[in-house]
Amino acid sequence: MATSVAKYFLLSRCSGIIRSVTLQGKLPPVCIRNRNLLGQCPSFSYGNRASDNNPQDGHVNIPVDRLTVSYSRSSGPGGQHVNKVSTKAEVRFHVCTADWIPEDVRQKIILNNKNRINKAGELLVTSEQSRSQQRNMGDCIQKISDIIAKATEKPHEPSAEDIALKASRLEKRNKERLKQKKLHSAVKQTRRVNFD
Repeated sequence: MATSVAKYFLLSRCSGIIRSVTLQGKLPPVCIRNRNLLGQCPSFSYGNRASDNNPQDGHVNIPVDRLTVSYSRSSGPGGQHVNKVSTKAEVRFHVCTADWIPEDVRQKIILNNKNRINKAGELLVTSEQSRSQQRNMGDCIQKISDIIAKATEKPHEPSAEDIALKASRLEKRNKERLKQKKLHSAVKQTRRVNFD
């Protein structure tokens, strides 16, 4: 049921072949592609990483049929509407068996999102920003693509200037620490009383 709602959401939102949703910051755009024209399920693509799935365009697809989507009642104020309508969206998928994500990215997702992964090994993302199921589901998909894009980023390699600056700061800190230690030792020496 939830998967069919997700597919309907994608098809109703696509209104063509490709609809782009821009991420915030320096992250690459996320594309929602209507694959039903070819008899495949709709999917999301993200990133600019060449992978085993699509090495030609550098995108990895997020298949909607692999996501478990459920809806529940939202929390917080909202009057009678919030008590009657299930608009809070929960999207989850099993990280270890998500073969559409490269192995190294999966490991980074597990390390970076320990608080979002339950005992069953599923990454759980929720959204109750809007009063609409479709918008909340889109927000969940956006959060998942942000998590994957963050795990895809390569770590920053420090330059020679950064390494030299770090070494000089460490040396300065050690000198200050030894200076304070000598001062403390001198104070204790002056407190010592010789009874001879």
